[in-house]
Amino acid sequence: MCLAVPSKIIEINDTIAKVDVDGVIRETSIMLMDDVKIGDYVIVHAGFAISKIDEAAALQTLEDMRNILAAEVLQANGLFDHS
Repeated sequence: MCLAVPSKIIEINDTIAKVDVDGVIRETSIMLMDDVKIGDYVIVHAGFAISKIDEAAALQTLEDMRNILAAEVLQANGLFDHS
């Protein structure tokens, strides 16, 4: 299963952008995008920025992903009962 993750563009060099993914810096291709700029949030899938997303939606999605991961960790350690 693959996830498309909201990422903030922090640097652009031709068709490659450095993006901040919740504190992790990665490189991604922006060759599929026409109008991105530093500060934009994009959805990254398989190393490619595939669409823009507004900041509020990006931040909410990242928060939701953190909460899901935290619940999974708690459940795996027997500290969370979802029933």
